[in-house]
Amino acid sequence: MALNGKVPAGNLTEKWTKYRASMPLVAPNNKRRLDIIVVGSGLAGAAAAASLGELGYNVKCFTFHDSPRRAHSIAAQGGINAAKNYRNDGDSTYRLFYDTIKGGDYRAREANVYRLAEVSASIIDQAVAQGVPFAREYGGLLDNRSFGGVQVSRTFYARGQTGQQLLIGAYQSLSRQISLGSVEMYNRHEMLDVVLVDGKARGIIARNLLTGELERHAAHAVVLATGGYGNVFYLSTNAMMCNVTAAWRSVRRGALMANPCFTQIHPTCIPVSGDYQSKLTLMSESLRNDGRVWVPKKQEDAAAIRSGHKNALDIPEEDRDYFLERRYPAFGNLVPRDVASRAAKVACDEGLGVAPTGLAVYLDFSAAIERYGRSKANVMGLHNADHKTVIELGENVVEEKYGNLFAMYEKITGENPYKMPMKIYPAVHYTMGGLWVDYNLETNIPGLFAAGECNFSDHGANRLGASALMQGLADGYFVLPYTIGNFLSNDIRTPRFDPNSSEFLQAEADVKGRIDKLMDVQGKQSVESFHRRLGKIMWEKCGMARNAEGLTAARRQIQELREEFYKDVFVPGSATGDYNPELEKALRVADFFEMGELMVIDALNREESCGGHFREEHQTEEGEALRDDANFAYVAAWAYNGWDSDPVLHKEELVFENVELKSRSYK
Repeated sequence: MALNGKVPAGNLTEKWTKYRASMPLVAPNNKRRLDIIVVGSGLAGAAAAASLGELGYNVKCFTFHDSPRRAHSIAAQGGINAAKNYRNDGDSTYRLFYDTIKGGDYRAREANVYRLAEVSASIIDQAVAQGVPFAREYGGLLDNRSFGGVQVSRTFYARGQTGQQLLIGAYQSLSRQISLGSVEMYNRHEMLDVVLVDGKARGIIARNLLTGELERHAAHAVVLATGGYGNVFYLSTNAMMCNVTAAWRSVRRGALMANPCFTQIHPTCIPVSGDYQSKLTLMSESLRNDGRVWVPKKQEDAAAIRSGHKNALDIPEEDRDYFLERRYPAFGNLVPRDVASRAAKVACDEGLGVAPTGLAVYLDFSAAIERYGRSKANVMGLHNADHKTVIELGENVVEEKYGNLFAMYEKITGENPYKMPMKIYPAVHYTMGGLWVDYNLETNIPGLFAAGECNFSDHGANRLGASALMQGLADGYFVLPYTIGNFLSNDIRTPRFDPNSSEFLQAEADVKGRIDKLMDVQGKQSVESFHRRLGKIMWEKCGMARNAEGLTAARRQIQELREEFYKDVFVPGSATGDYNPELEKALRVADFFEMGELMVIDALNREESCGGHFREEHQTEEGEALRDDANFAYVAAWAYNGWDSDPVLHKEELVFENVELKSRSYK
């Protein structure tokens, strides 16, 4: 299969503008003839559904939550990037484009990334118009802060609740369209299959989670905005219900899954405390603006801390290793996430971890508190303020900037982060891989589109912080509403599709067969136990570091565990007539088994290290990622080929005309 990214010709800076001005359009009177299904109600889904409804299309929006406001976009904390150069520190559209390409270790499509940077400024204007309460400076201008992998301040934020506030803004727009009747909302419905008619996506099979009933819904096009697959690792920063089912069911119908091994490990999460955990908590990357990462220089000090005989305050300054500042002086604590995560792992592997498990490093705010305190004291005219006053004033400033994050940390750990450094450790957070899409955000299945984290298109092998919200809103508000017209312009005389047609009935029967198969097992082991075991395999062998031996073993173990799952899983209750969350979970974990195996296959195939994909066989003498541009500068797009056969690899070669391929350096 030849993959055509459909990137417009012309200069990079003019591609989107010229393409948007010349693409086929659907006239307003014809939009009323066309139906679109949007699956997912997070930032990408809510923005897309609201925008498409505003344009005049008939939209059905599906979410498995009880309200669109429960979508996982709400959990994003630190901010959203935009190239508005409010700080006058040298930012520009090109610099945001370049930082994103470089941060992704040169494994993203240039044209998509530049478009993302280009529309970023409009996102902020849109959000402000919706009333999103971004932080502001004293004079009233929107404030900015820095995130990892960049040397400018371009991140707009609403304290530590940026995702929540942006989602409320998108939800307002969606609610307006629901009230006008242009969007029909289906809460507590989960997509379990996509329906193809003559090779095109023309509808979905959804399950009403409250009743268990299967429903057939037809449309002229289907948009997936269902997030990432990080919960294949079981422990992650994702909400427990996040899953891969909608995307994976599309793969089972012929869509390609691109770069599945590109998963992001976030460096600032509250460490695992025990086997009882099913969820990890993220501490925003924004904290690395002011927090300094360190471990003790001496193993005996680290051992004393782990045993409880010492704490962070007992370690003098000269015995602390601020390892990110030492290894990467140009960026310090604001190196990209993949770099910071591996550095923390190295420190802990050397026996310098500071949690009882040995898997934690410190994130220390004492220097920032004192710096802010002295500045505040000077503003107040207290030029000879005592140390206690300085610290109190500094803590007040930090509370204004990060108060809800500090409160969350204290509630979970029982430690006061104003007095004692936070303990953090990397954890699975985001997935850069996803459904393969072209420049129009259309998969290789005509009429099936993917937006936000659900697609692979914008981040390469590593996502820069504060870019997830940017991509979700860019896709939903400013890209998809234009590009979907390329497909729908050929359908203005196509009548509505009959959900009682043979294609829909067969797809529904297929879903019912999968459900019945799981219900009929009646084994002895819980779904949760299988998910936990799968996650352990994935984390240990396809996590922060991978090697051929471990990946080969992982594939075999996943296959064996999947076979055991279908022989001994226990799903209580019934398939219909009742609310059955265990059945929901079983269907999702069944898909995680197949997705996990594909991730391992992709990681084994990619004989290089890049971004979040770190093959131990391919590293520099200094332990940094070693790319192989001659052989792996491509998007790996995989076609499912059944359990008994290997998936088929299709390649989209990445062409770099505007940036020079070179080794990343943050030193």
